[in-house]
Amino acid sequence: MSEDNRKNLTTGSGQPVGDNQHSVTAGSRGPTVIQDVHLLEKLAHFNRERIPERVVHAKGAGAHGYFEVTNDEISKYTKADFLSESGKTTPMFIRFSTVAGEAGSADTVRDPRGFAVKFYTEEGNYDLVGNNTPIFFIRDAIKFPDFIHTQKRDPRTHLKDPNMVWDFWSLSPESLHQVTYLHGDRGLPATFRHMNGYGSHTFKWVNEDNEAFWVKYHFVSEQGVKSLDDATFNKIAGENPDYHTEDLFNAIEEGDFPAWKLYVQIMPYDDYKTYKWDAFDVTKTWSKEDYPRIEVGRMVLNKNPENYFAEVEQAAFSPGHFIPGIEASPDKMLQGRLFAYSDAHRYRLGANHEQIPVNRPVSGANNYQRDGFMRTDGNGGGSVNYEPNSFDGPTETDRGRIDPFEVEGQADSVNYDSEDHYTQAGDLYRLMDDDEKSRLIDAIVGDLGAVKKDEIKLRQIKHFYKADPDYGRRVAEGLGLHVPEEQEV
Repeated sequence: MSEDNRKNLTTGSGQPVGDNQHSVTAGSRGPTVIQDVHLLEKLAHFNRERIPERVVHAKGAGAHGYFEVTNDEISKYTKADFLSESGKTTPMFIRFSTVAGEAGSADTVRDPRGFAVKFYTEEGNYDLVGNNTPIFFIRDAIKFPDFIHTQKRDPRTHLKDPNMVWDFWSLSPESLHQVTYLHGDRGLPATFRHMNGYGSHTFKWVNEDNEAFWVKYHFVSEQGVKSLDDATFNKIAGENPDYHTEDLFNAIEEGDFPAWKLYVQIMPYDDYKTYKWDAFDVTKTWSKEDYPRIEVGRMVLNKNPENYFAEVEQAAFSPGHFIPGIEASPDKMLQGRLFAYSDAHRYRLGANHEQIPVNRPVSGANNYQRDGFMRTDGNGGGSVNYEPNSFDGPTETDRGRIDPFEVEGQADSVNYDSEDHYTQAGDLYRLMDDDEKSRLIDAIVGDLGAVKKDEIKLRQIKHFYKADPDYGRRVAEGLGLHVPEEQEV
Protein backbone atom coordinates (compact mmCIF):
# COMPACT_ATOMS: atom_id res chain seq x y z
CA MET A 1 0.00 0.00 0.00
CA SER A 2 1.37 3.39 -0.96
CA GLU A 3 1.95 6.04 1.71
CA ASP A 4 -0.90 8.15 0.29
CA ASN A 5 -3.33 5.22 0.33
CA ARG A 6 -2.22 4.35 3.86
CA LYS A 7 -3.81 7.60 5.03
CA ASN A 8 -7.15 6.92 3.36
CA LEU A 9 -9.99 5.42 5.42
CA THR A 10 -11.47 2.35 3.72
CA THR A 11 -14.07 -0.35 4.27
CA GLY A 12 -12.98 -3.88 5.11
CA SER A 13 -12.84 -4.67 1.39
CA GLY A 14 -10.60 -1.66 0.71
CA GLN A 15 -13.14 0.76 -0.76
CA PRO A 16 -12.48 4.44 0.09
CA VAL A 17 -14.88 5.94 2.67
CA GLY A 18 -16.16 9.38 1.69
CA ASP A 19 -17.88 10.34 4.96
CA ASN A 20 -17.37 8.68 8.33
CA GLN A 21 -19.35 11.27 10.31
CA HIS A 22 -22.74 11.24 8.62
CA SER A 23 -25.01 8.39 7.55
CA VAL A 24 -26.57 8.42 4.09
CA THR A 25 -30.17 9.54 4.65
CA ALA A 26 -33.18 10.57 2.60
CA GLY A 27 -32.91 14.30 3.13
CA SER A 28 -31.69 15.97 6.29
CA ARG A 29 -34.19 14.19 8.54
CA GLY A 30 -33.88 10.71 7.05
CA PRO A 31 -34.68 7.89 7.28
CA THR A 32 -31.34 6.19 6.73
CA VAL A 33 -31.06 4.32 3.45
CA ILE A 34 -30.01 0.68 3.37
CA GLN A 35 -27.49 1.32 0.61
CA ASP A 36 -25.14 2.95 3.14
CA VAL A 37 -22.95 -0.16 3.17
CA HIS A 38 -20.20 1.56 5.18
CA LEU A 39 -22.66 2.24 8.02
CA LEU A 40 -24.00 -1.32 7.92
CA GLU A 41 -20.52 -2.85 7.91
CA LYS A 42 -19.36 -0.57 10.73
CA LEU A 43 -22.32 -1.47 12.98
CA ALA A 44 -22.23 -5.17 12.10
CA HIS A 45 -18.51 -5.42 12.90
CA PHE A 46 -18.97 -3.49 16.14
CA ASN A 47 -21.61 -6.02 17.26
CA ARG A 48 -19.07 -8.79 16.77
CA GLU A 49 -15.97 -7.23 18.33
CA ARG A 50 -16.19 -9.26 21.50
CA ILE A 51 -15.15 -12.89 21.56
CA PRO A 52 -16.01 -15.17 24.50
CA GLU A 53 -13.76 -14.35 27.43
CA ARG A 54 -11.71 -17.10 29.01
CA VAL A 55 -13.69 -19.19 31.49
CA VAL A 56 -10.75 -18.78 33.90
CA HIS A 57 -7.85 -16.31 33.74
CA ALA A 58 -10.09 -13.82 31.93
CA LYS A 59 -8.29 -10.71 33.26
CA GLY A 60 -4.67 -10.51 32.25
CA ALA A 61 -1.67 -8.60 30.92
CA GLY A 62 1.13 -9.69 28.62
CA ALA A 63 4.56 -8.81 27.31
CA HIS A 64 7.22 -9.99 24.88
CA GLY A 65 10.78 -10.84 25.80
CA TYR A 66 13.53 -13.40 25.51
CA PHE A 67 14.89 -16.36 27.40
CA GLU A 68 18.64 -16.93 27.64
CA VAL A 69 20.28 -20.15 28.79
CA THR A 70 22.93 -19.60 31.48
CA ASN A 71 23.90 -23.20 32.32
CA ASP A 72 25.56 -25.55 29.81
CA GLU A 73 24.94 -28.51 32.12
CA ILE A 74 21.19 -28.50 31.46
CA SER A 75 21.66 -30.25 28.11
CA LYS A 76 22.58 -33.47 29.93
CA TYR A 77 18.98 -33.66 31.20
CA THR A 78 17.02 -32.71 28.07
CA LYS A 79 17.47 -32.67 24.31
CA ALA A 80 15.18 -29.61 24.04
CA ASP A 81 17.00 -27.54 21.45
CA PHE A 82 16.31 -24.14 23.02
CA LEU A 83 18.13 -25.31 26.18
CA SER A 84 21.09 -26.84 24.34
CA GLU A 85 23.87 -24.38 25.20
CA SER A 86 24.69 -21.44 27.40
CA GLY A 87 24.04 -18.09 25.73
CA LYS A 88 21.31 -19.38 23.42
CA THR A 89 18.33 -17.02 23.33
CA THR A 90 14.73 -17.75 22.42
CA PRO A 91 11.95 -15.19 21.90
CA MET A 92 9.00 -15.62 24.23
CA PHE A 93 5.67 -14.13 25.26
CA ILE A 94 4.12 -14.19 28.72
CA ARG A 95 0.62 -13.61 30.03
CA PHE A 96 -0.06 -12.86 33.70
CA SER A 97 -3.62 -13.11 34.97
CA THR A 98 -5.99 -13.52 37.86
CA VAL A 99 -7.96 -16.77 37.96
CA ALA A 100 -11.52 -16.25 39.14
CA GLY A 101 -12.49 -12.74 38.03
CA GLU A 102 -14.11 -11.64 34.81
CA ALA A 103 -12.33 -9.52 32.19
CA GLY A 104 -13.41 -6.28 33.91
CA SER A 105 -12.55 -7.33 37.45
CA ALA A 106 -9.89 -5.77 39.66
CA ASP A 107 -6.26 -6.86 39.54
CA THR A 108 -5.78 -6.54 43.29
CA VAL A 109 -7.76 -9.45 44.70
CA ARG A 110 -6.68 -12.44 46.75
CA ASP A 111 -6.36 -15.01 43.98
CA PRO A 112 -3.65 -17.13 42.39
CA ARG A 113 -1.97 -15.47 39.40
CA GLY A 114 -1.57 -17.19 36.07
CA PHE A 115 2.01 -17.34 34.80
CA ALA A 116 1.85 -18.62 31.20
CA VAL A 117 5.00 -18.56 29.03
CA LYS A 118 5.20 -19.27 25.30
CA PHE A 119 8.70 -20.03 23.98
CA TYR A 120 9.01 -19.61 20.19
CA THR A 121 11.61 -22.35 19.69
CA GLU A 122 13.15 -23.61 16.45
CA GLU A 123 11.29 -26.90 16.92
CA GLY A 124 7.86 -25.41 17.54
CA ASN A 125 6.15 -23.52 20.33
CA TYR A 126 6.67 -24.73 23.87
CA ASP A 127 4.12 -23.48 26.41
CA LEU A 128 4.69 -23.62 30.15
CA VAL A 129 1.29 -22.78 31.63
CA GLY A 130 1.60 -22.36 35.39
CA ASN A 131 0.76 -20.08 38.29
CA ASN A 132 2.54 -17.99 40.89
CA THR A 133 2.01 -20.91 43.29
CA PRO A 134 3.91 -24.22 43.16
CA ILE A 135 0.74 -26.18 44.03
CA PHE A 136 -2.98 -26.23 43.21
CA PHE A 137 -6.34 -26.75 44.96
CA ILE A 138 -7.22 -30.10 43.38
CA ARG A 139 -5.29 -32.97 41.83
CA ASP A 140 -7.71 -34.54 39.36
CA ALA A 141 -9.07 -32.71 36.30
CA ILE A 142 -12.52 -34.24 36.74
CA LYS A 143 -13.02 -31.87 39.71
CA PHE A 144 -11.93 -28.74 37.85
CA PRO A 145 -15.33 -27.59 36.46
CA ASP A 146 -16.90 -27.98 39.92
CA PHE A 147 -14.06 -26.09 41.58
CA ILE A 148 -14.26 -23.18 39.12
CA HIS A 149 -18.05 -22.99 39.52
CA THR A 150 -17.47 -22.25 43.21
CA GLN A 151 -15.07 -19.42 42.31
CA LYS A 152 -17.52 -17.77 39.93
CA ARG A 153 -21.10 -16.61 40.61
CA ASP A 154 -24.04 -18.20 42.35
CA PRO A 155 -26.53 -19.33 39.66
CA ARG A 156 -29.47 -17.78 41.57
CA THR A 157 -28.11 -14.52 42.97
CA HIS A 158 -25.34 -14.00 40.39
CA LEU A 159 -23.11 -12.93 43.27
CA LYS A 160 -19.75 -14.24 44.43
CA ASP A 161 -20.56 -16.55 47.32
CA PRO A 162 -18.10 -17.55 50.08
CA ASN A 163 -20.49 -20.35 51.07
CA MET A 164 -19.82 -22.08 47.75
CA VAL A 165 -16.05 -21.53 48.02
CA TRP A 166 -15.58 -22.83 51.55
CA ASP A 167 -18.12 -25.61 51.20
CA PHE A 168 -16.09 -27.03 48.32
CA TRP A 169 -12.74 -26.51 50.05
CA SER A 170 -13.94 -28.06 53.31
CA LEU A 171 -15.19 -31.10 51.37
CA SER A 172 -11.94 -31.29 49.37
CA PRO A 173 -9.14 -31.51 51.95
CA GLU A 174 -6.47 -31.74 49.23
CA SER A 175 -7.06 -27.98 48.79
CA LEU A 176 -5.64 -27.16 52.26
CA HIS A 177 -2.04 -26.61 51.16
CA GLN A 178 -3.07 -24.13 48.44
CA VAL A 179 -5.66 -22.47 50.71
CA THR A 180 -2.89 -21.82 53.25
CA TYR A 181 -0.55 -20.51 50.55
CA LEU A 182 -3.27 -18.28 49.06
CA HIS A 183 -4.24 -16.70 52.39
CA GLY A 184 -0.63 -16.00 53.28
CA ASP A 185 1.30 -12.95 52.11
CA ARG A 186 1.96 -14.36 48.64
CA GLY A 187 -1.75 -14.35 47.91
CA LEU A 188 -1.47 -10.55 47.55
CA PRO A 189 1.48 -9.88 45.19
CA ALA A 190 2.49 -6.21 45.01
CA THR A 191 2.81 -6.41 41.20
CA PHE A 192 3.18 -9.04 38.50
CA ARG A 193 6.89 -8.19 38.56
CA HIS A 194 7.26 -8.98 42.26
CA MET A 195 6.13 -12.60 42.31
CA ASN A 196 7.64 -15.93 41.39
CA GLY A 197 6.20 -18.29 38.80
CA TYR A 198 5.97 -22.07 38.73
CA GLY A 199 5.18 -24.79 36.23
CA SER A 200 3.36 -26.33 39.24
CA HIS A 201 3.04 -29.78 37.61
CA THR A 202 5.74 -32.38 37.24
CA PHE A 203 7.01 -32.80 33.67
CA LYS A 204 9.35 -35.28 32.02
CA TRP A 205 12.65 -34.35 30.41
CA VAL A 206 14.44 -36.74 28.02
CA ASN A 207 18.05 -36.30 26.90
CA GLU A 208 19.81 -37.30 23.66
CA ASP A 209 20.67 -40.70 25.18
CA ASN A 210 16.96 -41.33 25.86
CA GLU A 211 17.45 -41.05 29.62
CA ALA A 212 14.37 -39.65 31.36
CA PHE A 213 14.08 -37.36 34.38
CA TRP A 214 11.21 -35.74 36.25
CA VAL A 215 11.31 -31.94 36.52
CA LYS A 216 9.60 -29.01 38.27
CA TYR A 217 10.04 -25.40 37.10
CA HIS A 218 10.65 -22.34 39.32
CA PHE A 219 10.84 -18.78 37.97
CA VAL A 220 12.38 -16.58 40.69
CA SER A 221 11.77 -12.84 40.39
CA GLU A 222 14.93 -10.73 40.20
CA GLN A 223 12.84 -7.83 41.51
CA GLY A 224 12.23 -9.78 44.71
CA VAL A 225 8.94 -11.07 46.09
CA LYS A 226 6.81 -8.31 47.57
CA SER A 227 3.28 -8.32 48.90
CA LEU A 228 0.69 -5.78 49.98
CA ASP A 229 -1.83 -5.99 52.79
CA ASP A 230 -5.57 -6.54 52.43
CA ALA A 231 -6.48 -2.92 53.17
CA THR A 232 -4.12 -1.58 50.51
CA PHE A 233 -5.30 -4.18 47.99
CA ASN A 234 -8.95 -3.27 48.57
CA LYS A 235 -8.21 0.46 48.34
CA ILE A 236 -6.36 0.04 45.03
CA ALA A 237 -9.14 -2.20 43.67
CA GLY A 238 -11.57 0.68 44.05
CA GLU A 239 -9.24 3.41 42.78
CA ASN A 240 -7.38 1.63 39.98
CA PRO A 241 -8.69 -1.86 39.14
CA ASP A 242 -6.03 -2.17 36.41
CA TYR A 243 -3.13 -1.47 38.78
CA HIS A 244 -1.04 -4.56 37.96
CA THR A 245 -1.66 -4.22 34.22
CA GLU A 246 -0.60 -0.57 34.32
CA ASP A 247 2.49 -1.28 36.43
CA LEU A 248 3.79 -3.93 34.02
CA PHE A 249 3.20 -1.75 30.96
CA ASN A 250 4.82 1.33 32.49
CA ALA A 251 7.87 -0.56 33.78
CA ILE A 252 8.64 -1.97 30.33
CA GLU A 253 7.84 1.30 28.56
CA GLU A 254 10.31 3.11 30.83
CA GLY A 255 13.06 0.56 30.18
CA ASP A 256 12.86 -1.04 33.62
CA PHE A 257 12.69 -4.55 32.15
CA PRO A 258 11.48 -7.19 34.64
CA ALA A 259 13.45 -10.44 34.76
CA TRP A 260 13.22 -13.88 36.33
CA LYS A 261 15.81 -16.61 36.85
CA LEU A 262 14.56 -20.05 35.83
CA TYR A 263 15.54 -22.96 38.06
CA VAL A 264 14.48 -26.59 37.92
CA GLN A 265 14.32 -29.42 40.39
CA ILE A 266 15.48 -32.67 38.78
CA MET A 267 14.31 -36.05 40.08
CA PRO A 268 15.98 -39.22 38.74
CA TYR A 269 13.40 -41.27 36.88
CA ASP A 270 13.04 -44.17 39.32
CA ASP A 271 12.83 -41.98 42.42
CA TYR A 272 9.09 -41.49 41.92
CA LYS A 273 8.58 -45.12 43.02
CA THR A 274 9.98 -44.52 46.52
CA TYR A 275 9.73 -40.76 47.19
CA LYS A 276 7.83 -39.87 50.37
CA TRP A 277 5.31 -37.84 48.36
CA ASP A 278 3.60 -38.80 45.13
CA ALA A 279 5.83 -37.04 42.57
CA PHE A 280 2.83 -36.37 40.31
CA ASP A 281 0.44 -34.92 42.90
CA VAL A 282 0.12 -31.19 42.09
CA THR A 283 -1.06 -30.43 45.65
CA LYS A 284 2.43 -31.36 46.90
CA THR A 285 5.92 -29.87 46.52
CA TRP A 286 9.31 -31.56 46.42
CA SER A 287 11.71 -30.63 49.18
CA LYS A 288 14.59 -28.46 47.96
CA GLU A 289 16.81 -30.44 50.32
CA ASP A 290 15.93 -33.63 48.48
CA TYR A 291 16.11 -32.06 45.01
CA PRO A 292 18.04 -28.76 45.01
CA ARG A 293 17.17 -26.12 42.44
CA ILE A 294 19.47 -25.97 39.41
CA GLU A 295 19.82 -22.74 37.43
CA VAL A 296 18.69 -22.96 33.80
CA GLY A 297 18.51 -19.43 32.43
CA ARG A 298 17.05 -15.96 32.58
CA MET A 299 13.79 -14.53 31.23
CA VAL A 300 13.61 -10.80 30.43
CA LEU A 301 10.50 -8.86 29.36
CA ASN A 302 11.50 -5.96 27.11
CA LYS A 303 8.60 -5.17 24.75
CA ASN A 304 4.97 -4.25 25.31
CA PRO A 305 2.27 -5.47 22.91
CA GLU A 306 1.37 -3.09 20.09
CA ASN A 307 -2.28 -4.16 20.32
CA TYR A 308 -3.82 -5.76 23.40
CA PHE A 309 -6.54 -7.74 21.61
CA ALA A 310 -4.25 -9.11 18.91
CA GLU A 311 -1.43 -10.15 21.20
CA VAL A 312 -2.82 -10.68 24.71
CA GLU A 313 -6.50 -11.51 24.33
CA GLN A 314 -5.81 -13.83 21.40
CA ALA A 315 -2.74 -15.46 22.96
CA ALA A 316 -3.52 -19.17 23.24
CA PHE A 317 -1.46 -21.25 25.67
CA SER A 318 -1.68 -24.99 26.18
CA PRO A 319 0.32 -27.31 28.44
CA GLY A 320 0.00 -29.78 25.56
CA HIS A 321 2.39 -27.71 23.41
CA PHE A 322 5.58 -29.71 23.90
CA ILE A 323 8.81 -29.99 21.93
CA PRO A 324 11.28 -32.90 21.62
CA GLY A 325 12.92 -33.46 24.99
CA ILE A 326 9.96 -32.29 27.11
CA GLU A 327 6.92 -34.48 27.77
CA ALA A 328 3.95 -34.93 30.09
CA SER A 329 3.96 -36.80 33.40
CA PRO A 330 1.12 -38.98 34.79
CA ASP A 331 -0.12 -36.00 36.86
CA LYS A 332 -3.92 -36.43 36.62
CA MET A 333 -4.57 -32.69 36.69
CA LEU A 334 -2.03 -32.10 33.92
CA GLN A 335 -3.45 -34.93 31.82
CA GLY A 336 -6.86 -33.23 31.75
CA ARG A 337 -5.34 -29.84 30.95
CA LEU A 338 -3.57 -31.30 27.89
CA PHE A 339 -7.02 -31.45 26.25
CA ALA A 340 -8.95 -28.69 27.98
CA TYR A 341 -6.73 -25.71 27.15
CA SER A 342 -6.49 -26.24 23.40
CA ASP A 343 -10.18 -27.08 23.29
CA ALA A 344 -10.97 -23.76 25.02
CA HIS A 345 -9.04 -21.94 22.28
CA ARG A 346 -10.84 -23.85 19.53
CA TYR A 347 -14.07 -22.56 21.08
CA ARG A 348 -12.95 -18.97 21.70
CA LEU A 349 -10.72 -18.33 18.70
CA GLY A 350 -11.49 -21.09 16.20
CA ALA A 351 -9.85 -24.21 14.83
CA ASN A 352 -7.14 -22.11 13.17
CA HIS A 353 -6.14 -20.12 16.27
CA GLU A 354 -2.52 -21.19 15.94
CA GLN A 355 -2.24 -19.14 12.73
CA ILE A 356 -2.87 -15.93 14.70
CA PRO A 357 0.51 -14.13 14.72
CA VAL A 358 1.02 -14.25 18.50
CA ASN A 359 0.47 -18.02 18.43
CA ARG A 360 2.24 -18.81 15.17
CA PRO A 361 5.41 -20.92 15.58
CA VAL A 362 8.56 -19.29 14.19
CA SER A 363 9.55 -22.74 12.96
CA GLY A 364 6.44 -22.89 10.78
CA ALA A 365 3.74 -25.55 10.75
CA ASN A 366 3.72 -28.34 8.16
CA ASN A 367 0.72 -30.66 8.32
CA TYR A 368 -2.46 -31.80 6.60
CA GLN A 369 -4.92 -29.63 8.53
CA ARG A 370 -7.09 -27.71 6.09
CA ASP A 371 -10.09 -25.39 5.93
CA GLY A 372 -12.12 -24.16 8.92
CA PHE A 373 -13.21 -20.69 10.00
CA MET A 374 -10.70 -17.85 9.67
CA ARG A 375 -8.04 -19.73 7.70
CA THR A 376 -5.49 -16.94 7.32
CA ASP A 377 -2.75 -18.55 5.22
CA GLY A 378 -2.80 -20.19 1.79
CA ASN A 379 -4.64 -23.24 3.19
CA GLY A 380 -1.95 -25.55 1.85
CA GLY A 381 -2.38 -24.29 -1.71
CA GLY A 382 -2.59 -27.16 -4.17
CA SER A 383 -0.50 -29.54 -2.07
CA VAL A 384 -1.69 -32.98 -1.08
CA ASN A 385 -3.98 -33.05 1.98
CA TYR A 386 -3.67 -36.65 3.15
CA GLU A 387 -0.99 -39.00 4.48
CA PRO A 388 0.54 -41.42 3.59
CA ASN A 389 0.95 -40.13 0.05
CA SER A 390 3.20 -40.49 -2.98
CA PHE A 391 3.61 -36.74 -3.59
CA ASP A 392 6.47 -35.77 -1.28
CA GLY A 393 4.21 -34.53 1.52
CA PRO A 394 5.57 -34.06 5.07
CA THR A 395 6.22 -37.23 7.04
CA GLU A 396 6.86 -38.06 10.68
CA THR A 397 10.32 -37.86 12.24
CA ASP A 398 11.87 -39.98 14.97
CA ARG A 399 12.78 -36.80 16.85
CA GLY A 400 9.10 -36.23 17.50
CA ARG A 401 8.54 -39.63 19.13
CA ILE A 402 7.84 -39.67 22.86
CA ASP A 403 9.94 -41.58 25.36
CA PRO A 404 8.25 -44.96 25.98
CA PHE A 405 6.84 -45.42 29.45
CA GLU A 406 5.29 -48.31 31.34
CA VAL A 407 1.65 -48.38 32.42
CA GLU A 408 0.10 -50.87 34.82
CA GLY A 409 -3.04 -51.63 36.77
CA GLN A 410 -6.73 -51.98 36.02
CA ALA A 411 -8.66 -49.16 34.37
CA ASP A 412 -10.84 -47.69 37.12
CA SER A 413 -11.80 -44.39 38.75
CA VAL A 414 -9.13 -44.31 41.44
CA ASN A 415 -7.71 -41.77 43.85
CA TYR A 416 -4.07 -41.02 44.57
CA ASP A 417 -2.60 -43.44 47.11
CA SER A 418 -1.85 -40.80 49.77
CA GLU A 419 -4.57 -39.01 51.73
CA ASP A 420 -2.10 -36.94 53.74
CA HIS A 421 -3.29 -33.43 52.89
CA TYR A 422 -2.02 -31.96 56.15
CA THR A 423 1.73 -32.40 56.62
CA GLN A 424 2.87 -29.98 53.91
CA ALA A 425 0.16 -27.43 54.79
CA GLY A 426 1.31 -27.61 58.41
CA ASP A 427 4.95 -27.28 57.37
CA LEU A 428 4.06 -24.15 55.40
CA TYR A 429 2.27 -22.69 58.43
CA ARG A 430 5.23 -23.42 60.69
CA LEU A 431 7.62 -21.74 58.22
CA MET A 432 5.81 -18.43 58.70
CA ASP A 433 6.97 -15.95 61.31
CA ASP A 434 4.53 -14.74 63.97
CA ASP A 435 3.45 -11.65 62.02
CA GLU A 436 2.75 -13.62 58.84
CA LYS A 437 0.82 -16.22 60.82
CA SER A 438 -1.33 -13.45 62.24
CA ARG A 439 -2.02 -12.04 58.78
CA LEU A 440 -2.86 -15.53 57.53
CA ILE A 441 -5.33 -16.10 60.37
CA ASP A 442 -6.90 -12.66 59.84
CA ALA A 443 -7.35 -13.34 56.11
CA ILE A 444 -8.95 -16.73 56.70
CA VAL A 445 -11.20 -15.47 59.48
CA GLY A 446 -12.29 -12.57 57.29
CA ASP A 447 -13.20 -14.86 54.39
CA LEU A 448 -14.53 -17.86 56.30
CA GLY A 449 -16.45 -15.59 58.66
CA ALA A 450 -18.75 -14.61 55.79
CA VAL A 451 -19.98 -18.21 55.49
CA LYS A 452 -23.46 -18.68 56.90
CA LYS A 453 -23.32 -22.33 57.98
CA ASP A 454 -21.32 -23.20 61.10
CA GLU A 455 -21.19 -26.77 59.76
CA ILE A 456 -18.94 -25.60 56.91
CA LYS A 457 -16.78 -23.50 59.21
CA LEU A 458 -16.26 -26.36 61.66
CA ARG A 459 -15.47 -28.81 58.88
CA GLN A 460 -12.78 -26.46 57.54
CA ILE A 461 -11.41 -25.74 61.03
CA LYS A 462 -10.95 -29.48 61.46
CA HIS A 463 -8.57 -29.46 58.48
CA PHE A 464 -6.60 -26.56 59.97
CA TYR A 465 -6.28 -28.50 63.25
CA LYS A 466 -4.94 -31.54 61.42
CA ALA A 467 -2.31 -29.38 59.73
CA ASP A 468 -1.24 -27.76 63.00
CA PRO A 469 -3.20 -27.50 66.30
CA ASP A 470 -2.19 -23.86 66.72
CA TYR A 471 -3.44 -23.11 63.20
CA GLY A 472 -6.87 -24.60 63.88
CA ARG A 473 -7.20 -23.14 67.36
CA ARG A 474 -6.46 -19.58 66.22
CA VAL A 475 -8.95 -19.77 63.35
CA ALA A 476 -11.61 -21.17 65.68
CA GLU A 477 -11.00 -18.42 68.23
CA GLY A 478 -11.12 -15.78 65.50
CA LEU A 479 -14.51 -17.10 64.40
CA GLY A 480 -15.77 -17.37 67.98
CA LEU A 481 -16.45 -21.09 67.60
CA HIS A 482 -15.91 -23.84 70.14
CA VAL A 483 -14.30 -26.95 68.73
CA PRO A 484 -14.92 -30.23 70.59
CA GLU A 485 -11.88 -31.55 72.42
CA GLU A 486 -11.87 -34.81 70.50
CA GLN A 487 -11.55 -32.80 67.27
CA GLU A 488 -8.54 -30.94 68.66
CA VAL A 489 -6.90 -34.30 69.41
